[in-house]
Amino acid sequence: MPGRKSPTFTEVELEFMHIIWDNESVSTEDMQRTLHEQGRDLSDGAIRKILSILLEKGHLTREKSGRSFIYRATVPREQADRNMVKDLLSRAFSGSVTRMVATLLNSRDISDNDIREIKRLIEKRERGE
Repeated sequence: MPGRKSPTFTEVELEFMHIIWDNESVSTEDMQRTLHEQGRDLSDGAIRKILSILLEKGHLTREKSGRSFIYRATVPREQADRNMVKDLLSRAFSGSVTRMVATLLNSRDISDNDIREIKRLIEKRERGE
């Protein structure tokens, strides 16, 4: 039985989720190969443990396929992104969207292209699209 879903992920859990979202479903062997291609060599046991944790937290489902299990995300990436942002907004900014956006805009890492895209998104929202 899955445990309580948490809207947040550890760094490694999120790394695994991105691979699963990118591929729709993975086996432990797929995960190991993809991680290796990204320069991360984790043992089969470590991969199985992290997948097991994600399964227990309710972020994944698995089904038997031959001698392997196939893992799939229970929530689309976009919904998980929204859940993580809501959690960050609540915990770090006491629910203040203005404070969160101000913090982001005051970051030195935000590019002119990012600013233009944010403006476009705000205009789109104001038009009700």
